Amino acid sequence: MSVITNTPAGPPEGVLGQPAEPQKAAPATGFPTTFDDGTEHRHSLGLLTADGEADSATADSATPALPAGADLRVVPARHPWRWVGTVLVTILVAAVAYSLATNPRWEWGVVAQWFTAQSVVNGLLETLKLTVIAGTLGFLLGFVLALMRLSASPLLVGVAWTFSWIFRSTPLLVQLLLWYNLGYLYEKISLGIPFTDVRFFEASTTTLISQFAAAVLGLSLNQAAYSAEIIRGGILSVDAGQLEAAAALGIPAWRRNTRIVLPQAMRAILPNAFNEIIGLVKGTSVVYVLAYSELFYTVQVIYNRTQQVLPLLLVATLWYVVITSVLSVAQYYIERHYSRGSVRNLPPTPWQRIRANLTPGRRPALQSAAQPAARISNDRTTGQEPARKDLP
Repeated sequence: MSVITNTPAGPPEGVLGQPAEPQKAAPATGFPTTFDDGTEHRHSLGLLTADGEADSATADSATPALPAGADLRVVPARHPWRWVGTVLVTILVAAVAYSLATNPRWEWGVVAQWFTAQSVVNGLLETLKLTVIAGTLGFLLGFVLALMRLSASPLLVGVAWTFSWIFRSTPLLVQLLLWYNLGYLYEKISLGIPFTDVRFFEASTTTLISQFAAAVLGLSLNQAAYSAEIIRGGILSVDAGQLEAAAALGIPAWRRNTRIVLPQAMRAILPNAFNEIIGLVKGTSVVYVLAYSELFYTVQVIYNRTQQVLPLLLVATLWYVVITSVLSVAQYYIERHYSRGSVRNLPPTPWQRIRANLTPGRRPALQSAAQPAARISNDRTTGQEPARKDLP
């Protein structure tokens, strides 16, 4: 929507130069603009076509002014195909639920028996521990790698690029096995000054690289390679003009990065970052090749002993669904927090949606988002002059 037409405010002319009959003055609409020669033009609202030209038909046939207080009847839009799709999906969901509830081969009793078993809960805690440690180390190292990729040093850029290239080019399973067998390549791991005999620490590789250490190394380094690209993309998504404007105002570099770049970059980083964390939760199941007792390996051990394969796999599936559901809820609220400043109205929380649906006429967030357009529409209908602050 935009201002598109200018209508001269001078006296009208009749046919063949005859003076026109006096007409009843129409209510003045639009925004008056007075030029240097004293003439006044009024701008009326209309539509713009795709190439930017005014839709004259729409503009000329402006919505007739209705008397104030006229009774307008709102006709709801009909969506028959939406109802057809809703019915089909409802039938499909009901069929799946009926099958899950009535098929005895799912063995829900066995699922309930092992769902909160101590061995399964211990495996679940090991999965969460690996996720937290590998996720934290991965994103911290990924942040450093992202800064190296954005630096002006060719050496730092090259090292960061090579790291991401290698770890993104090899499967996670291969990396885990390589780290676990590192003792075959290096018998001892030492910490000291390179190219000298000065050693501060030295230990056997097989002692240091246990199953847990190999799992943390493999998951963290693999996660860092992907996190670096996510963070770098988020930083690059911030318009450089904002940094230039902040620098022109004399804002220090630290405040520019923490108060201008990072809050905006987080909006682009968070969705992909949570995807990576959810993928990391499920990726910890690969650690079973190291015989580390996380959730999936624990379930494998149990069903190899009891031969109840499907119920135990269902136990692991349900726990993974619970974890990812909790992460999805956290993602929604964190993204909602960082959306402040980019949207006029924050999206409603699930609780606010429920209250709005249950309470007639109480949909504050959804209604407030549509208020500016509604005000302009009402102004055009009633012939009143809209406020300039509502113009796009």
